Amino acid sequence: MQNITIIAMGKVQKGFLSDGCNEYIKRLKPMCNFKLIELDDEHLPEKNLNQTLIDKALEKESVKILTAIPKQSFVITLCIEGKQLSSEQLAETIAQKGVEGFSNICLIIGSSHGLHEKVKAASQMRLSFSKMTFPHQLARLIALEQIYRALSINAGSKYHK
Repeated sequence: MQNITIIAMGKVQKGFLSDGCNEYIKRLKPMCNFKLIELDDEHLPEKNLNQTLIDKALEKESVKILTAIPKQSFVITLCIEGKQLSSEQLAETIAQKGVEGFSNICLIIGSSHGLHEKVKAASQMRLSFSKMTFPHQLARLIALEQIYRALSINAGSKYHK
């Protein structure tokens, strides 16, 4: 059974996003060894926010993220400049990385300000769900659904039509 980890900055608040995430986590558990690692994002002031403060926060977050990545992982960062894949291509990537000997697929979702370049540089793949920008909490729900869809495709189930 494949190991899949999502490292995400912050927690999803209660409500429909939380319900959706919990539903896909429940669906993933029989299909893989799934682990969600939620890390505290750096709090930034609402007033006088500038790029220097954002960069410092992203650097602090990068230390937390890089420390949390499981060993022997194929690391995928979600970022706007990433490559766009179809669901079938993501399924193929996940299956292929297992064959190549990666014991874990690790997907990283940054905070609302994104990811530090150190985290992106540590990844083997940069992935984008769309040219559109999504809130990072919604991106987590999309990631969970797409991982579930990819594993369903690989298992030959009828979920993916």
